[in-house]
Amino acid sequence: MTTALTDTRLCPVCGYSNQCSLAEPRTADQPCWCFSENIDPALLAALPEDIRNQACLCPRCALGVVHKPAFDSGRRP
Repeated sequence: MTTALTDTRLCPVCGYSNQCSLAEPRTADQPCWCFSENIDPALLAALPEDIRNQACLCPRCALGVVHKPAFDSGRRP
């Protein structure tokens, strides 16, 4: 199954804004919030391979907080 990520400003897990400064042209010269976070490698490994390392997780998903996705199950934004 291909899960193409079309917007690097969205979290690949939940579809909400990932607040990535690098994905936003106005703040692309600033380090992303995730550079100073310890993200569980298992969270990243659980992503489908074709979207891994393509966009930041949102802060809630990066912390492993379960919340309602912005999209229906099985569909990526």
